[in-house]
Amino acid sequence: MASQLLPKALTELIDELGKLPGVGARTAERYAYYLLKSDLRTAKGLADAMRSVHERVRQCPVTFALIDADQDVSPLYADPSRDRTLVAVVEEPLDIVALERTGQYDGTYHVLGGAISPIDGIGPEQLHIPELIERIRTDGVKELIIATNASVEGESTALFLQKYINDSGVDVAMSRLARGIPVGVDLEYADQITLSHALEGRRTL
Repeated sequence: MASQLLPKALTELIDELGKLPGVGARTAERYAYYLLKSDLRTAKGLADAMRSVHERVRQCPVTFALIDADQDVSPLYADPSRDRTLVAVVEEPLDIVALERTGQYDGTYHVLGGAISPIDGIGPEQLHIPELIERIRTDGVKELIIATNASVEGESTALFLQKYINDSGVDVAMSRLARGIPVGVDLEYADQITLSHALEGRRTL
């Protein structure tokens, strides 16, 4: 067996690295060998960072964005210059980073914590939807921008949110991020969902 050809400690490191999303067996081997060849400080720095991330990072109790452990709420939510009546609803915390990079948004965020996916065992009850309704009422939210991903799961989640919010009786406008063909992508390579939204969102010339 291949595992018998390598030291046990190196094999264990390869196995652990291989559990990361998007990391295959060969990539895990390269990462492990790089760490073995690197200065001990490099490996120790990585180990310390991985260990401390669980101790020094937590969820904002209001927006469910990731914050430092010593912070009460998300800095974006606490910022008086941000419009709390405008909320972008995203699936994961890192989606906030993508929207912030545009420099075009001055509202706040609400992280659902995933998307509805029965095959993965994720239903509406696993998402931070009741907390969103509470925020709408507490902060007097006027508009929700549903910014879930353009995937089957993201679309299902958006439709569920729309119905859930309408049934809850809160008065809030809802919008959805526009979808279209990315610049530089030929039509033949665009997926069906992207093409459908591009047709729906077409504009007069």
